[in-house]
Amino acid sequence: MKLKILLSVFVLCTLVSSAQEIPPKEWQIKTALLAVPADYREGAKVYGYDSNGNFVTLREGTNDYIALADDPKKEKFSTAAYHRELDEFMARGRELRKEGKDGKQIFDIRESEVKSGKLKMPDKTTLCVFTGTVNPETKEIENSYVRYVFYMPYATGESTGLPTTPTPPGHAWLMDPGTHRAHIMITPPKNQ
Repeated sequence: MKLKILLSVFVLCTLVSSAQEIPPKEWQIKTALLAVPADYREGAKVYGYDSNGNFVTLREGTNDYIALADDPKKEKFSTAAYHRELDEFMARGRELRKEGKDGKQIFDIRESEVKSGKLKMPDKTTLCVFTGTVNPETKEIENSYVRYVFYMPYATGESTGLPTTPTPPGHAWLMDPGTHRAHIMITPPKNQ
């Protein structure tokens, strides 16, 4: 009997400690908007998580930007923002991830769907990724860092004149050249 009680307590403690803590809606919106260029923050749409951890719209938008709140299931803090024309592409990736597909499978499926015309991929668009550390007391984001991605489907090193391997911080380079997901990466130097 004592073993059953101990086992029940252990299972309950494990479930409680592994339950994800969903930040308040207002905090999710505030921190998601840090990835949005300042000119577009006021009217950006924001996706985030409800109290059950479901991916939902936290705020409707009135301009061309969409912001993603930090995923509470992930250990490191990261938000992102992109032009609305990229939303269908991003939503498809989330859908495939939810189905249990890994990164390579998602890449291959979207590549095929973009080539066939089933999935719309804009000819050029932007994505900003904002990372940092959440101060446990103030809940402010510290050590912030932004990197930039400019999608240019099927661009190559030859068509852009850019290198196709990572370069020193601050220099542009083309990632995934020749594919639907070809994009220019700009990773500014981190403040030391």
